[in-house]
Amino acid sequence: MWEKELQAAIEAGLLAKEKIMEIYHQKFDVEIKDDNSPVTIADKTADRIIREYLHEKFPTHAFLTEESEDNKERLNNDFVWIVDPVDGTKDFVARDGEFTTNIALCYKHKIVVGVVVAPALDELYFASANNGAFYQKLGQKPVKIHVNDKIDDLTVLTSVFHFNDAEKALIEKHSDRIKHVMKKGSSLKPCAIAHGLAEITYRHSPNTKEWDTAACQLVVEEAGGLFVEPDGSPITYNREDVYNRKGYIVVNRKENILL
Repeated sequence: MWEKELQAAIEAGLLAKEKIMEIYHQKFDVEIKDDNSPVTIADKTADRIIREYLHEKFPTHAFLTEESEDNKERLNNDFVWIVDPVDGTKDFVARDGEFTTNIALCYKHKIVVGVVVAPALDELYFASANNGAFYQKLGQKPVKIHVNDKIDDLTVLTSVFHFNDAEKALIEKHSDRIKHVMKKGSSLKPCAIAHGLAEITYRHSPNTKEWDTAACQLVVEEAGGLFVEPDGSPITYNREDVYNRKGYIVVNRKENILL
């Protein structure tokens, strides 16, 4: 189930990767969008590549992508591709390598395929519903991944550019259990938790949107972790309001939902 869709998402992500890295190694302009976030030609070109590839494969599916106009007809479609062509554009502009391409398929408000490509790192995380989560160093075979079981001596991952006072306060509040704080970009934070390399990441702001979380949420869940709103409520997709207004918390185990 979902094998064809997963393979197509991986192929689309790797196609986009080639163009993203070509631009990454050149001089490029940075525009500022209405929401004060940056955008480059890499975002726009990768968005087009992914949409065109997936539309050819699945012509009846709808799209919700960061760099395309939101056609609300998607709300009446059971199948919606949710795409962030360059998640972590600030990381891309800073050339720190910690940006990703996120591709997810939503079926009836639940994510059933999730692909996270880290173009500059030559890494790939992917999952499909009820089939587990996988990590692949490009050029090598994929390996199945799972969250770790730690409930103390915890590592929390924070954003390179978006760490706020509320998140800092939570980490300080639980310093008896949270012993390590590391910065990591974009969707690489949840993926690292899925990979067993850390235990918690917080996002206590209303600024992320569906395309920031859809793909990596499935990777985390299929690896045995939790990706929920701070009160523990599930996050659903293909909503009219695409903002994750309440933020989210990603943990390896429910015992680590520290609020």
